Amino acid sequence: MTEHAESAADEFPEPSGSGRVDVVGTAHVSEHSVQEVESAIEETEPDIVAVELDEGRYRQIKGETPDDLDASDLLRGNTVFQFLAYWMLSYIQTRLGERFDIEPGADMKAGIDTAERLGLGVALVDRDIQTTVQRFWARLTAVEKLKLIGSLAAEMGPPLTVGLTVGAVLGGMVAVVAGAFGGPFIVPGGTLSGVLPGGLAGTVEGLLDTLLFICVVAAGIGIPIAALLTRFRGEADVEEFDMEQLTDTDVVSAMMEEFRQFSPGGAEALIDERDAFIAHRLVALREAGYHVLAVVGAGHREGIEGYLDNPETLPPMESLTGTESGRRVSLYKLVGYGFGVVFLVFFGLLILGGASQAVLLRLFVALVVVNAVLAGGLAKVAGAHWSSAIAAGAFGWLTSLFPLLAAGWFAGYVELRYISVNISDIATLNEILNDQESPILDLVNRMRQVPLFRLILVVALTNVGSAIASYVVFPLLLPYISSDIGGMEGVSRLLWQGIREGTQILVGVL
Repeated sequence: MTEHAESAADEFPEPSGSGRVDVVGTAHVSEHSVQEVESAIEETEPDIVAVELDEGRYRQIKGETPDDLDASDLLRGNTVFQFLAYWMLSYIQTRLGERFDIEPGADMKAGIDTAERLGLGVALVDRDIQTTVQRFWARLTAVEKLKLIGSLAAEMGPPLTVGLTVGAVLGGMVAVVAGAFGGPFIVPGGTLSGVLPGGLAGTVEGLLDTLLFICVVAAGIGIPIAALLTRFRGEADVEEFDMEQLTDTDVVSAMMEEFRQFSPGGAEALIDERDAFIAHRLVALREAGYHVLAVVGAGHREGIEGYLDNPETLPPMESLTGTESGRRVSLYKLVGYGFGVVFLVFFGLLILGGASQAVLLRLFVALVVVNAVLAGGLAKVAGAHWSSAIAAGAFGWLTSLFPLLAAGWFAGYVELRYISVNISDIATLNEILNDQESPILDLVNRMRQVPLFRLILVVALTNVGSAIASYVVFPLLLPYISSDIGGMEGVSRLLWQGIREGTQILVGVL
């Protein structure tokens, strides 16, 4: 019978009364650890084998159908970025398992199988993985988040290739946008006008200018990105590790310390809090009179045993559960709300300054159109269905005025009418990412076919497109849109008049 630890006293056979906990520290990708777990269970014959798993990971190990992901959770807040963090952690473990020719989690499976073969109880004592990843992501600093995402990008191929590809894509996007709005890249006339017919000469020269611009952007952006990705790939090859040493106390302590240096907050959520959570569960089983053999990762053993020896030092269980409320002000949210306030103040001051309805309508329509083009266009680039791309374009402008209404949410919810996402998509992505032979664009195209990745990409690129439209393209077009009132000078005059009118209203009210 398999139940969570808090219900063990009701579900498991009568305890032996010994009331003790033995801890086995394992490496999740080590054949030696599998043998150690099997031997420890057979020799000690505990009442319960406690494994470092939650319900979802237990079902995966048992080969059951993965749960469909909750779309509302997936599309809410920073869950897109939490998915990247979870994917990174999963990918690292998968790569280790492949290099050492063993399935990740084999130690836990060995504990479950051996316990069931001997008729022992099995307890799942780890915290829900979604809670852990959410709290882990919330504790990372902005720099640490960039490093984590960069490390994932570095696995897609040689750093220079990845960097130049990203640069070329960005250059192409800018060139297309500039050309669509009368930018400088598709221009008439030039040196070819004497060789080719006028219109054709201008078109050819425009295309050559565009290609040159893309190459310059690819080099200017791609080379620095490549330099960063080279660092993200890391200096050491995991094949240099001796797997039997990964359960040695000194080696594990050194690895944990290195991770703490990278991210103290991340280590707290990923290691320290789970040590306490698991220890809470084990203490409850011990107090109920069970003899428990706990199978946990070697990195958790020292912390768990410390709590078992001194249970009075355990933090309250309620402090270890639930989503992270956030101990820092989110710069991302501050910037987002700031831009929203700027747009509302902008239109408000124009109204107070006496701008005509025609001017206000023209500005608003321009904001809607540029958002529709870029948000909807990038959603389509991400692989969205036409209805999802239309939703992205239709609601893109709302992101400018009301940051809580991200355009990507609307596109994502529409896209879910056509796809179903589940946890197994992570394994599929790991397989694709592990292909070191295919070109980057081929890898990206294959990843776009995976429902979970396509959904995340649609949401992300829709929001990026809306942000570029609102905060880059719209301001650049403002002088042309407002040309009949004097361009930027006319807009500035209306804004100053709005400020004066607003000040007088406030003074009158106060």
